[in-house]
Amino acid sequence: MEQKMIAQTSCGTSSFEIEKAPLAKGALNSDEPWGSPPHIVGNSAALGRVLDMVRVVAPTDATVLINGETGTGKELIAEAIHKCSKRSKGPFVKVNCAAIPAGLLESELFGHERGAYTGAVARGIGRFERAHRGTLFLDEIGDLPLELQPKLLRVIQERQFERLGGFATIQTDVRVICATHRNLVEMVDEREFRADLFYRLSVFPIELPPLRERTEDIRLLVHHFVMDYAARMNKRITAISEEFMTALECHSWPGNVRELQNFIERSVILSSGSVLSGTLPEVTCASKSFEAVTLEEAERSHILQTLQQTEGTVGGRGGAAARLGLPRTTLISKMRRLGINRGHGSALPMRTAASVPI
Repeated sequence: MEQKMIAQTSCGTSSFEIEKAPLAKGALNSDEPWGSPPHIVGNSAALGRVLDMVRVVAPTDATVLINGETGTGKELIAEAIHKCSKRSKGPFVKVNCAAIPAGLLESELFGHERGAYTGAVARGIGRFERAHRGTLFLDEIGDLPLELQPKLLRVIQERQFERLGGFATIQTDVRVICATHRNLVEMVDEREFRADLFYRLSVFPIELPPLRERTEDIRLLVHHFVMDYAARMNKRITAISEEFMTALECHSWPGNVRELQNFIERSVILSSGSVLSGTLPEVTCASKSFEAVTLEEAERSHILQTLQQTEGTVGGRGGAAARLGLPRTTLISKMRRLGINRGHGSALPMRTAASVPI
């Protein structure tokens, strides 16, 4: 595979020079015999763990559930699994379950026969048929309507389905990869998602870290995006201001890599010289005492404080669940999602927005 190039930083000067360099060590290599993986930039330990899991699960046909915040690159990881699998020569079909109206989603997934509903003037081929001998990526699976969940469970388990309005049973050979930014465990507890489907989808779960937990990748990503957009816009940008880079590293990036990418594109558009810089307030470093925290961080802090008060007791009359007004199972699922070890809440530090000194 012809590797795309990223940039290395040059410290000790007032700006970071942009030079072409080999692909970051966190990226997937092409040792797998089936296909070439997509371009993934980063060398953090957190990203490395994710890519190790991709290498392990890709050669199998196991169903994969990718969890992560919006903008963390769930679709990119799904494509990497497909490209590194034996199905790489087959289709990679994507469906955003949140973007298609509930009334049309069944037809999109399974197809329909002529006359199946008003406006169905011809037979329609669904995504499962299109993905035959390939991979079907179901993004935002948490938004799949409850009434469609048994049908999805059946096709995954039995590898067969019928088109909407049809009677013929169609066999399919499809690997399913799902992704969501929602907590499916909580949705199961609240009866918003079927437990049997959840267990079937989460055969091999992969958790993508947010950008604030792998800040060492920010420089690589910034250089990669700057080079990409500068080339597209025919702008001669040869360096990045040290002050600007520091501000980018200090920002918490709630929109993750997607937000960073969009911001860099805007910065390149506005740039007029060879050194990229910016002083926009949304990327300036605020002091820790006035730094805004996310809802997840506030929730984690509150749960930790309650666990400290109960000496790590979760259930029971005086436990943390009772004090927080939550069912015990709901609190345990929240603790898992927030990375709080049961019974050791008093020993865990509060998580703050990360920054990496230069």
